[in-house]
Amino acid sequence: MSDVDTKDGPATTEQRFRRLNPFWKWLLIALSVASILFSAYQVFNLGRYTGYVPIENQYFYAIVALLLPTAFIVFPVSGKSGHDGMAWYDIILFLVTGGICLVFVYFSIDMLDEGWEFSAPEEMQWLSLLLVLLAIEAVRRTGGGIVTAIIVIFAVYPLFAGEMPGVLEGTTESLWDTVAYYALSTEALIGIPTRAFAGLVIGFLLFGVALQYTGGGQFFLNLAFALLGHVRGGPAKVAIFASGLMGSMSGSVITNVLTTGSLSIPAMKRIGFQPHVAGGVEACASTGGVLMPPIMGATAFIMAINLEVPYRDIVVAAVIPSVLYFFALFMQIDGYAARNKLEGLPKIELPSVRQTLKDGWYYVAVFALLIYLLVFMQREAQAPFYATILLLVINQTHPKHRWNWDRFVEFLVATGRLFAELAAILVGIGLIVGSLSYSGKIGTLAFELLQLAGNNVALLLMLGALASFIMGIGVTVTVAYIILALTLAPALTDSGLSAMGVHMFMLYWGMLSYITPPVALGSFAAASLAQANPMRTGFESMKLGTIIYFVPFFFVLDPGLIMQGEPLHILTVFGCAILGVVVLSTSLQGYLYGIGDLTGMGIIQWPIRLALMIGAMAFAMPGNDVIGMDNMELFIAGLVFTGAAAIVAFAARKVAAPG
Repeated sequence: MSDVDTKDGPATTEQRFRRLNPFWKWLLIALSVASILFSAYQVFNLGRYTGYVPIENQYFYAIVALLLPTAFIVFPVSGKSGHDGMAWYDIILFLVTGGICLVFVYFSIDMLDEGWEFSAPEEMQWLSLLLVLLAIEAVRRTGGGIVTAIIVIFAVYPLFAGEMPGVLEGTTESLWDTVAYYALSTEALIGIPTRAFAGLVIGFLLFGVALQYTGGGQFFLNLAFALLGHVRGGPAKVAIFASGLMGSMSGSVITNVLTTGSLSIPAMKRIGFQPHVAGGVEACASTGGVLMPPIMGATAFIMAINLEVPYRDIVVAAVIPSVLYFFALFMQIDGYAARNKLEGLPKIELPSVRQTLKDGWYYVAVFALLIYLLVFMQREAQAPFYATILLLVINQTHPKHRWNWDRFVEFLVATGRLFAELAAILVGIGLIVGSLSYSGKIGTLAFELLQLAGNNVALLLMLGALASFIMGIGVTVTVAYIILALTLAPALTDSGLSAMGVHMFMLYWGMLSYITPPVALGSFAAASLAQANPMRTGFESMKLGTIIYFVPFFFVLDPGLIMQGEPLHILTVFGCAILGVVVLSTSLQGYLYGIGDLTGMGIIQWPIRLALMIGAMAFAMPGNDVIGMDNMELFIAGLVFTGAAAIVAFAARKVAAPG
């Protein structure tokens, strides 16, 4: 579920975790179960029956008290240190972190009543400093060095703001005032990231782990092979289907590549896909999976809190962009397979659709329940709890997947590990939010960016894309999104663009680093499975995922592509975008339906493919003042370029036919 696979390596490799003795294992389980129960208590408003209703900051501190200390249980001080047993200093860090948080839980009402974030007692300032340092150490263990360095730079900024140049100049604050604001206000350690985690993410994390441990991943992979394994380029199309669903569950690109890729990549290579192409397909499919509703990465939940909209609005907005992305990938794979005459796997080797659905029908039912509760009942916080309960009840009545005690314990440990990792990183990221909030730089930076771009929307979007991409290279998507949502998003929305479109724009561009060299972690992970050249796999991923570089510009310029506007307009722009995707895929792969392979036409193929690409952009690009053309003018231009390319290709094939 988490998108916190770090830039230092895959976040899900078993060797990152400490091997725990029974005492610490059960303590981890107890704390994670307590956080689940307390989250359910709050989400279902059970206080009306018990008479105890915690105020918000008390609830957030309690969740932090339960989960932040577990980072020191789960993760050793470094990858080189011993992974067996708890070191004495880890025990001290665990106890001190939990103790400070419990003190804050106890005094949470006093904090609000007396405004301690601006006038804290001296002892609370000392505890605040300790908690900030402990949070940074927890982030270092879970998120890696780069994320920690970014957080520290932001965290110390208020201490030196008066000495910074230009637009970065601000008012210098004292250490004690700064750490008190970070720890005691509702804008930093328990700010937007932690509120999203405590309010929404816990339930979805629980559901995602339950789905994987009950065999949901294997079911969706089997279903994909049963439905698509036999068609042209079948295993690659299986990767799209399976990785899309798996990515929606896990929310992690690297996890997705390593799970579905271990089966899909060898199958692709077997039917004739080149290794770097097989790796590129899996990397693109896994990256798109994290952007696919209904369960997206943690960033989507933070976006909902940030925009102050129900999570279902994020889900609805993500539907068309994700459909365009996966459809483009599907069309490119089909074109590649057609051009290279790559058939699917023999049906006799594939699972039966009927038997697969018979064995795992309840996964589909659980997903249907989740979507119904999210979209129609509008119960986004409660939905994953209902879905998890239904899944576990059915699973235990199903003899094939029923858990024994050991499997149940494995599920609880995996849940605890995931909670520890994501809670620590989101608490740490809260320091970034707190720094920008405390220094008042959010509005200033937005104003300066508008001045720099001269109120030019196109230039602002280019700046936003570049900033999102660069941030995505160095840190996790969540960190990149939060920084840009606080600094760049106000400038873009002030220029008249849709707030939802702007925030989705940053999410998409932040994800692009997973398939774009020189970093391309998703591509490199897939290359290792495919035994292919990593850089070549990265560039193939870029080619296959070309549409994702353009889709964010499309929906930020026309909110119809994120389901905002009149139904007829939404259908029109969606239909044009689909047409554009088909034509773009033919251009990139050099295979034109009805004509055939363009790559065998010699040098004439290049002007044909260029014309097809221009036509594709004209079809898909929304018409507005920024583009300088309306939808009808763009559609006519698309017809002209695409028609001309098709006529030339047809003539070239006729000329070449006698030979």
